[in-house]
Amino acid sequence: MIIWIIFGLVALFSYLIQSGLKKRIEEYSKITIPNGMTGKDVAEKMLHDHGIRDVKVETTSGFLTDHYNPQTKVINLSRDIYYGNNVSAAAVAAHETGHAVQHAQSYAFLKLRSALVPSVSFASKWVQWVLLLGVLMVESFPMLLLVGICLFAMTTLFSLVTLPVEINASARALAWLEGSHITAGETQVKAKKALSMAAYTYVIAALSSLATLFYYVMIFMNRRD
Repeated sequence: MIIWIIFGLVALFSYLIQSGLKKRIEEYSKITIPNGMTGKDVAEKMLHDHGIRDVKVETTSGFLTDHYNPQTKVINLSRDIYYGNNVSAAAVAAHETGHAVQHAQSYAFLKLRSALVPSVSFASKWVQWVLLLGVLMVESFPMLLLVGICLFAMTTLFSLVTLPVEINASARALAWLEGSHITAGETQVKAKKALSMAAYTYVIAALSSLATLFYYVMIFMNRRD
């Protein structure tokens, strides 16, 4: 019963945070920054200021699809962020560029997350089927569920490692935005609020993954021997 309450609370908080993040990004996209810089300009200047010359800034489709790809060394910004001259565009662009800076400076948690990608990709492909069969066969073949738990634990570890990566990228972004005078005063406060809300989505994802892992561990522990 308790685990279902936890799942319900996590789902509720996830919905509220996602809704709040979307609302805040849309609200701050109406607040322009005085220097006229777009998200693309912000990303390129932050790269330049950190001496990074081998990373490209490109546009991608979708809403909040912004991400940095360490394999191709490309910062992908959604069109609203790429072309936007506003607080949201500056904050998101600087955050994603923060990942490129982490990559260039060999940030430990980013290296660990990148190292986990092959294992997590494999685990994500099979984990739901192994867990399903493991639950169905828990009495006759409990080791199958244990294998599923190990696979899911890998994805949970990835979620946990992602937290310091995202928080650090936001910290780098905010420090640089303020230091370069792209945001200041109220616009700096709003940039911080937007990135803080985005960080909460990763916290909720990690908590949800931990709760789910605990659920399957309880099934395994409570099986009839």
